[in-house]
Amino acid sequence: MLGSRRPRRRVACAAAVLGMLLTGVTAGQAATAATPSAAATPHRVLFDNTKAETAGNADWIIGTSQPDPLGQDATPSAENDWTGALSAWGVGLQKTGDYALKTLPAGNSITYGTSSALDLKNFDTFVLPEPNVLLSAAEKTAVMKFVQNGGGLFLISDHTGADRNNDGNDAVEVINDLMTGNSVDSTDPFGFSVDTLSISTDDPKAITSTTDPVINGSFGKVGGSIIRSGTTATLKPADNSSVKGLVYRTGSSGSTGAFFATSTFGSGRVAFWGDSSPIDDGTGQSGNTLYDGWNDPAGTNAALALNATEWLSGATGSSGGGGGTCTAAQLLGNQGFESGSTSWTASSGVITDDTGEPARTGTYKAWLNGYGSAHTDTLSQTVNIPTGCAATLSLYLHIDTAETTTTAYDTLKVQVLNSGGTVLSTLGTYSNLDAASGYALKKFDLGAYAGQSVAVKLTGTEGSTLQTSFVVDDTSVSVS
Repeated sequence: MLGSRRPRRRVACAAAVLGMLLTGVTAGQAATAATPSAAATPHRVLFDNTKAETAGNADWIIGTSQPDPLGQDATPSAENDWTGALSAWGVGLQKTGDYALKTLPAGNSITYGTSSALDLKNFDTFVLPEPNVLLSAAEKTAVMKFVQNGGGLFLISDHTGADRNNDGNDAVEVINDLMTGNSVDSTDPFGFSVDTLSISTDDPKAITSTTDPVINGSFGKVGGSIIRSGTTATLKPADNSSVKGLVYRTGSSGSTGAFFATSTFGSGRVAFWGDSSPIDDGTGQSGNTLYDGWNDPAGTNAALALNATEWLSGATGSSGGGGGTCTAAQLLGNQGFESGSTSWTASSGVITDDTGEPARTGTYKAWLNGYGSAHTDTLSQTVNIPTGCAATLSLYLHIDTAETTTTAYDTLKVQVLNSGGTVLSTLGTYSNLDAASGYALKKFDLGAYAGQSVAVKLTGTEGSTLQTSFVVDDTSVSVS
């Protein structure tokens, strides 16, 4: 039965921006730390060399043998066995037996979904190490679709003005242009923007965490990093609730001054680093002026680079950027609530055409809370996520409130539950402090629940006075 109109609700003033979700050893030791036994199918990592990564004094390559670094040395044991300022990074991965590495040589284009052996479809992670040339429209589409379908993207910037090939663009501009000027999603898809800063020197510290996989990866514990002319990022969790700062410039925290950050987009993962100095191992091609930031004792840079690659490459296991056998599908029934309570389990009156809160599309939506008295509303639907699939929950959320304090009196939790009703994860938490006009798109990675039947559940809890309305529309659980 359709939810009845609820006259106790009244539209309140809109406010603020939608809010936030869910965040020892030396570098040389970290690079050689014990790692898991070799994967049956190595994780495939492609390093870019098409965007002037070797212009000027830069030498951001894992080896001069391209596309296959094994052409220089098939069994490298030290960074000098391959030639390039990123050779320590490459050799560190190669020695584990878990990775298959390639370079996209200069003169090539970045593609996704073609027959090329160096197409992104054939890789788990793509590394853009301080790109100095804007990506073409087709390349930006390729990168974004790669991530959206399950690939890992590693973005490494440098300070503003580091235009090494003098074409008018530096890494800050190239990365920001990728995120704001693509045809897939230009509405702040990763939840951060690169700051136009030139920070001469700093030793940023990592957040305190015993669970984050980048901070606590198999290559060692991350304590911090270094800035030797670099920049930071501004995080925007209201645009992408998965964005998370892991390493911060001295004196910074929260949404500002993030030197290393991670995020998700679609079924894939993204990592950002604000300076190329930490990945420079001090060795490379003749004529370049290089510095050994990789082993700088002020940071655990090797562990950070290697752990992040490990995390990015696990975005879809060994299936690559959406290259598995999963059939693309949308799993939720009655996505926009236009069929009333069909497919959904909801508290009385939640699914409604009450005009006190407009739907984003159509007539019906799910309206949780808004009573102005102590009350709890729920909305849930169970889905079966096929084995081997990447999965993403998407929904549009609008919050308005009559609250005027700085306290989160009213909350909405987005959670995943197993068949027994146990909460497996809280994907997002929002409150009256996150009120804003209009609807905002929220996306959550459900890939960890492939092969399971799980319930997506929203729970709105309201305090004793002053209403807060959590209004949801146009939902989906997409698999690919």
